[in-house]
Amino acid sequence: MTPWVQAALLLVVGWLPGALLLRVPVLKREQRAALDAEERVFWAAILSLAISLSVVLALAAAHAYTFWRLVLIDGLLAASVAITWRGRLRMREATRVSLTAVIPLVLFAVGATRFLPPSEYVIGGRDPGVYLNEGIQIAQRGTFLYRDPVVAEVPPFARDLFFRQHTHSDGAPRADYYGVRFMGFFIKDPDAGTVVGQFPHLFPASIAIGYGLDGLTGARRATAAWALLGILAVYFAGARLFGRPAAAAGCLLLALHVVEVWFARYPNAEVVMQTLVFAALLANARAHVDGDRFFAPVAGSLLGLLLFLRFDAILAIGAVGIALALGLLAGQRPRISFVATFIGFGVAAAAYLIGPMRAYMEAPRVFFERMYLYTPWWHYGVALIVSVAAAGGIWVAWRQPRRLAPLARFVPSVVGGLLVLGAVYALYFRHPAGPLAAHDAYALRTFAYLYVTVPALAAAVLGFWLLARDRFWRDPALFVTVAVFAFSVFYKIRIVPEHFWMSRRFLPVVLPGVLLFIGAAAFATSTAGWRSKSVRWLLGGLFVLLLASAYTRVSSPIVEHAEYAGLITELEKLAARFGADDLVIVESRDAGGDIHVLATPLAYIYVRNVLLLDSARPDKPTLTAFVAWARSRYANVFFLGGGGTDLLSHDYGLRPVTTGRFEVPEFEVTTESLPRVVERKDLEFGVYAFTDPSPRMEGGWFDLDLGANDDLHVLRFHAREQSDGRTFRWTGATSYLAVTTISARAREITLVLHDGGRPDAAPPARVEVFLHNQHLGVIDVAPGGFRPYVLRIPEDLARQVAESSEPVELRIVSTVWTPSRVLGGPDTRELGVMVDRVTIK
Repeated sequence: MTPWVQAALLLVVGWLPGALLLRVPVLKREQRAALDAEERVFWAAILSLAISLSVVLALAAAHAYTFWRLVLIDGLLAASVAITWRGRLRMREATRVSLTAVIPLVLFAVGATRFLPPSEYVIGGRDPGVYLNEGIQIAQRGTFLYRDPVVAEVPPFARDLFFRQHTHSDGAPRADYYGVRFMGFFIKDPDAGTVVGQFPHLFPASIAIGYGLDGLTGARRATAAWALLGILAVYFAGARLFGRPAAAAGCLLLALHVVEVWFARYPNAEVVMQTLVFAALLANARAHVDGDRFFAPVAGSLLGLLLFLRFDAILAIGAVGIALALGLLAGQRPRISFVATFIGFGVAAAAYLIGPMRAYMEAPRVFFERMYLYTPWWHYGVALIVSVAAAGGIWVAWRQPRRLAPLARFVPSVVGGLLVLGAVYALYFRHPAGPLAAHDAYALRTFAYLYVTVPALAAAVLGFWLLARDRFWRDPALFVTVAVFAFSVFYKIRIVPEHFWMSRRFLPVVLPGVLLFIGAAAFATSTAGWRSKSVRWLLGGLFVLLLASAYTRVSSPIVEHAEYAGLITELEKLAARFGADDLVIVESRDAGGDIHVLATPLAYIYVRNVLLLDSARPDKPTLTAFVAWARSRYANVFFLGGGGTDLLSHDYGLRPVTTGRFEVPEFEVTTESLPRVVERKDLEFGVYAFTDPSPRMEGGWFDLDLGANDDLHVLRFHAREQSDGRTFRWTGATSYLAVTTISARAREITLVLHDGGRPDAAPPARVEVFLHNQHLGVIDVAPGGFRPYVLRIPEDLARQVAESSEPVELRIVSTVWTPSRVLGGPDTRELGVMVDRVTIK
C-alpha cells in the first residue's frame, strides 16, 4: 500500500464522515459554523474516530470485522450524507482560517516530534503487549471473541499442561472463564477454543484500524495518534474556558512532560481516556452552556464510548452527571438527546461487560463487595442521607428552579474550597495509619515532588480556586471532573514512579488538568487593567518557561529512547524458524526467564501454533502422551526456552535446533526517583525439536558445562553468563539440575564453584547438595575464584539412581544475597554461587 493510498484511507476513516456531519444543515448549523476553523477540523476528526470505532466494535461483536468493511461503511455513510443534502453542505457562513490556527498546529508539531517513534512493545506479559495483541487479533480474526484452533485441538487429558482450570478460593470452578491462554487472554470455552482479551476493546479497536492502514507500524503508532488528539482536546476545552494563551501554555507543558511523552509511545488506554474525556467535556459545554444542540448527542456518545475503554471511566461519567445536576441551579438543563444517546451506549456496554467481558468485571465486583463488607455501617447511613438530599434537591431544581437558584452562587466557592483543603491536607498532613498504606497517604507528595514540582502544584490549586469562583458556570463539568479525579487518584490509587507505569493513573485528567490550570493562572483572560494584566502575564510567562525548561530536561532521556527498539526484527527472525504446520511449546512464566513473553506475539501477530507451559515442572507422563499426540498432528513439535524447565525424559528425545540471543533497550526500574538510565533486556533462548527417544547409555558419566547448551538441564538458575572465557550460571536460593546419565559405579560428584566475590555485608557462601533427594554434604565456597569441590556418593544411592526410569534431580541449596540491597544499584536478583561445571563419575 503506497503512502498516498494510506493517506486517502486515513481521510475516509478519520476525517470524512465527521466533516460531512458537521456540515449537515440541521440543529442550527450556524453555531457550528461560528466555531474557529481549527476546532471544526478537530471535531471532524473526533466524530469520524467515534464513528469508526463504533463500527469496528459492532463488526467485531458480529465476528465480521475487516478493515475494508470499515472503509466501505464509512464511505457509504459519507456518501449518504452527501447525497441527502447535496449542495446544502457548503458552509458559506463559516468563519475563515485565522492566525489562531497556528497554535494547535504548533502543539501538534511539538507532540509529533516527541511522541514518535513508538515503542516496540509487542511482547506479552504486561498490559501494553496485551493491548497491542488484542488489537491485532481484531484485525486478523475479525472479532474480539475468537476461536483459537490451537486451544480447541489440545486433548482434554493434556489441558492442565498449558491452561489449567482456574477456581475460586473455595475450589469451585470459575464461571467467568476457564483458564489463561497467555497472560491477559482468557479462555472462555476450551472445547471450542474461545478466547477473549482481558481488557475492553475500544483502544484495541483503534490499534486494529492502525494495523489495517500500515501493518504493525500503524498499530504501534495508534498510541501516539491518541496522545496528539489528547493534546488538542485539552487545548480546545481550555481555550473555550480560559482563552487561547492559557490553554496553549498548559498544553505546551503537557506535550513536554515526561509522563505524557512516555505514554504517547507506550501502548496504554489512559491516553485514549485523556482524548475522549476532554472532548466529551468540550462537547458537553457546547451543548449545555453554549446552547448548541448538535453537541448534546456527541457528548453522550463520547461518554458512552468510555464504557468500552476502562472501568474507571465511570469517574468521568459520574463527574459529568454531578455537574449536570449542579447545572440545574444555574438553569442548565440536560438535553434529552444527550441522555438518550448515552443510555443507548450504556445498554450496549452493559451487554458487552456482563457478556464477553465478564472476567474483566470480576475485579470491580470484588472491589465493591469488599467495600460493602468492610465499610462501617454508619457510612451507609450518611451516604443514604446525602443521596436522598441530593435527589430531593435535583427534583426541586428541575421542577421549581427558582427556589434553589440562590444556591448557585455558593457552588463554585464550595467546589474550589474542597479541592484546596484536600490538596493542603494530602500534601502536608496525611500520613499512613491503620489500613492507610504509605503509597496512598503520600500519593500527592509523590506527584508534586517528582512529576510537577510543588510550586507548580500550588499554582494549579490557586488557579483552580480563582477560576472556579469566576468561571465555574461556563463549564461546571470540567471543574467537577478534575476535582473528582484528583480526589480519587490521590486518596485511593497507588502512585509510585515505578518505570513510569504506575504513574499512568493521573495521566488522563489530573496531569492535563493541573497544567491547564497553571496556564490559566498565568494567562487566563480577565477584565483587569492593562498594567496589572501585563505584570501577571510577564510573571506567569516566566513561571511557565521555567517549568517548560525543567520538564524538557527531565524528559530528554525519554525523547531519545525507543523502548525495545529492534525487538520486532528479532521476532520476525524467530517466527521464520517455524512453519505454519509446526507446534511450538514455550517455557512457562515460572521458569525463571523472560522467554515466555515471546509466546503471545508468535501466536497472535505472526500466526504460529504456540502453547505456553503452565509450569516449569510439567507432569512427565502427561507430557509424554501429549508429545506423541502432537507429533502425529503437526509436522514438527519444538520447544522454545531459555533454561529453567524440567523437560528431559527417557520417553522422548530433544534435538538441539538452534540457539539465539538478542538485547533490546529497556528503561531502568526505580521506586524512589524518576528513572534516568537505559538498560538492556537480555533474551537468550534455545530451540529444540522433540524426537524419538535415544538409546540409553548404560554406565556413562555425567559431565555438564553450565552456560553452554544446558537449557534443558537447569531449573531455577539465573541466565547464563561468561567471564574470562568460562561459562557459568548463578544459583538461586534453590536450584536444580536434571542428571540424565549416571553409572552404578559412580562414587563422587565434582562441582566447580565460585562465591562470586561476595561483599563482607553478604552472608558467607554455603551450599548444600542433594542427589535424588538424599543429602550429599555441605560446601563452604571460599573466595578467590573457581575451585573444584568434591562430595562422595554412597554406593546404594548410585545404584538406585542408575536404575531410575527418568532423569534424577540434583538440588543445590545456597545462601543468597541481593546486590541492590547490599551494594545498591538495579540488580535485584537473589544470588547464590557461580557454577561452572558439574561432573558425576
